[in-house]
Amino acid sequence: MISSAIFSVVRCPECRVLLQPHASGATCPACQRVFGSGQQNAGYLDLRPIEAFAEQTKYLDAALHVDARHETVAPPLLGSKIRNDQLRAFLNLTADDRVVDLGCGSGRAMVWNRDTGASFTGVDISAFFAKEALEGCDLLLGDLRQLPLADGAFTKAWSLDVLEHLSPQALHDMLSEANRVLADDGALFVYTHVRKNGPLAIGVRWVNHLAHGLERLGLLDLRTERLRKSDHLNPIADHEDLHRVAADAGFTVERITYYTPIFGSFVENILTRMAEHIIAGRMARRSGTQGDAGAAVREARATAKTRLRKRGLVYWMTRAITGVMYLDVVLWGRFRSGPFFARLRKVQAHAPQTMDR
Repeated sequence: MISSAIFSVVRCPECRVLLQPHASGATCPACQRVFGSGQQNAGYLDLRPIEAFAEQTKYLDAALHVDARHETVAPPLLGSKIRNDQLRAFLNLTADDRVVDLGCGSGRAMVWNRDTGASFTGVDISAFFAKEALEGCDLLLGDLRQLPLADGAFTKAWSLDVLEHLSPQALHDMLSEANRVLADDGALFVYTHVRKNGPLAIGVRWVNHLAHGLERLGLLDLRTERLRKSDHLNPIADHEDLHRVAADAGFTVERITYYTPIFGSFVENILTRMAEHIIAGRMARRSGTQGDAGAAVREARATAKTRLRKRGLVYWMTRAITGVMYLDVVLWGRFRSGPFFARLRKVQAHAPQTMDR
């Protein structure tokens, strides 16, 4: 979707001038550059800078999307529901909020939160957007280090599973840009992790060792998950470094909850992957596509999403499993670990900074 309202906030990434509507998408009145609206008017604006940054994410790789998980949005469940519930608790979205999703991926988090009445704009470097997001949200193809957005245009922002993919310089540039596009006292919710783990992380490591053992036995397939994590740079050393990085970009860490997903890792890295592997195998045998693993996984995921949308037995069983995964927040949320949820507050000039609680 490209709404008329988006033209009050989008600007040329080079000239920093507000863009104007154009038959092809948008145009810059200063440099006369014309910005397209995606292939065949796909429903988003391509506002990437002329000169691409040398450092790029593997999210651009088509191989990462062969399972087509980005194409449609299922209800939030398992780890996705935990992250989204934390987002809502930390940001308290209302109909008065103008929100930007920084590194929006498929755009599913915006779809899940449309019931709040807030207005949403999603920015990502790659156009693997879900159908529901294209139909209901303003989507921009852009670089988070050079946002094509006006100063102070948004009251709130979030960035999920993004910061760990950035180098220290890219992280500083991204957070500085986030600070610029937020209004005074604006809030940024992030889910990411630091390099230094706490003692509880041994539980996650045990689960991961078990998952790799099961993979060697041919009971599950973790290749896509490894590819997703292969460009993790983990620029934040520890939680003290988090405060320094945030302050350098004009933020204070206002609230934080730690997240050691011991139960979550077992469910998502073992139970879910095993179920997916079994269903994909059945799909391949039924359709005669044993030689095309990607096609089988795509069909398995599509079938699972259809069942979840029906809110039947599969949905409620998965909701029950999600409830068990909440133990990771309830039991370990006060113990420092690598992963965390945090709300960063834009620091106003001469305003005192607060510490996390």
